[in-house]
Amino acid sequence: MTVINFGNKTISNEGAPYIIAEIGVNHEGSMDRAKKLISLAKDGGADAVKFQTYKAESLASKNSPAYWDTKKEPTQNQYKLFKKYDSFGPNEFSELSKYSIKNGIDFLSTPFDNNAVDFLNPLVSCFKIASADITNIPLLRKIAKKNKPIFLSTGASSIDEIDSAIQELVKNGCKKKEIVVMHCILNYPTEKKNANLNMIKSLKQKYSDHLIGYSDHTLPDKNMSSLISAFLLGATVIEKHFTDNKALVGNDHYHSMDVNDLINLKKLLKEFQILLGLFTEKKPIDSEKIARENARRSIVLKHDVKAGHRLVAEDITCKRPGTGVSPLHCDKILGYTVINNLNADHILQWKDLKKN
Repeated sequence: MTVINFGNKTISNEGAPYIIAEIGVNHEGSMDRAKKLISLAKDGGADAVKFQTYKAESLASKNSPAYWDTKKEPTQNQYKLFKKYDSFGPNEFSELSKYSIKNGIDFLSTPFDNNAVDFLNPLVSCFKIASADITNIPLLRKIAKKNKPIFLSTGASSIDEIDSAIQELVKNGCKKKEIVVMHCILNYPTEKKNANLNMIKSLKQKYSDHLIGYSDHTLPDKNMSSLISAFLLGATVIEKHFTDNKALVGNDHYHSMDVNDLINLKKLLKEFQILLGLFTEKKPIDSEKIARENARRSIVLKHDVKAGHRLVAEDITCKRPGTGVSPLHCDKILGYTVINNLNADHILQWKDLKKN
């Protein structure tokens, strides 16, 4: 079983998923708001908060068209959107990391350039690679050389591209088992019909040596259905954008969860974990012991028999409870001799019988 230590928690295919509240740039350049979001994520039960670390100049050319739903986020140009929210640098992220640690929640941030990788390295226990950078070989190499666990988002990616990214990461210092492959659809927002959560199952089959996670961009609902479904399909890491106000226009607020969604998610996950149970191998459990005895059947006499009588098929039937000779032996006992006089409806025991 693959087990990875991320910050304060051990992640495996058993137990609760690791929940990342992706603040991203929903702080909109406000340190006070960023800290408020960290506190809310902790209150809601997230295991980690995640930011995004970039400078617009190194991320997108000035002629870079939008790839999001511009009815939700009206900015038509990537550079212009990213420039709005790239004010945080090493000092700010260092302060946010300290604040997160103080509040008992893991701090993460996705680096989008080499400089960000270097100054984030002492602040994070693992790295997140954005879906759009899965083919960015120089950045993959830079991150891999830090020898830390990695969340690899796979939105808009083919299997060949995922394979290539994993190979590049491993070749440059990352431990293979410490790469979490994250299912993701690179739509902002993602319509439910496009979520394709069954891809989690195929990723689990294809990358059986890896933990599989899910990075979500669907609009949240009261049942947190996309995240619960991902967990039931095997996602051990769940990441979703996080805000303090889903009604805010633009950026990632409109497809984010808030603290109430997060609290509800944790509650639902706990309920479903209870339903899934502790055992994966089919076997009787302790609570079924009384049912095995009383709801199963035993071999029972149809009528009175005398001592010395040799049993024939017409002498027996099968009734509850299962405290006598099991019907599994209904052929075997034919021809056995009854030792004592027995009444009709007697539940046969092996001590009642003698083999001829």
